[in-house]
Amino acid sequence: MREILNTVNSRVSSSGVFSQIETLADRLRCHAKGCPEPAWYELADVEGRLVVRFATPDRWLSESIESDLMHFGDPIEELVEEELAELGWRGKVPSIKHFRDDDKLYTFENAVPAADADTASKFLLAYEAAFRALGDVGGEKDDE
Repeated sequence: MREILNTVNSRVSSSGVFSQIETLADRLRCHAKGCPEPAWYELADVEGRLVVRFATPDRWLSESIESDLMHFGDPIEELVEEELAELGWRGKVPSIKHFRDDDKLYTFENAVPAADADTASKFLLAYEAAFRALGDVGGEKDDE
């Protein structure tokens, strides 16, 4: 799994969409660029399976995402699937869970359907593109 995480790190760091990428013991943590509150994307090894997630300790940021999802009516899985299609991946996105975890982080996550660097990179980049367009994640929006 470490080899996959290292390869993904190399691939996504050149995209320039993250403000910082950390390599932790069991995950890559990619900090959201331009987000006014702390937020990050992770690709994590959870009991031998890859999981992609968006997490923030900020309740209001999470609520701004939920509000956009309700307002626009698109399930988050469809938004991520659209971004994956742009990256050349075809398939159905596993159900995305939204919850507050034990560390009090508001989290959206799903399993990556294949444990390979190509699929994992695409899921991480698709999450970034989908969530950047929701709520306040992408920073200030010009309403004019």
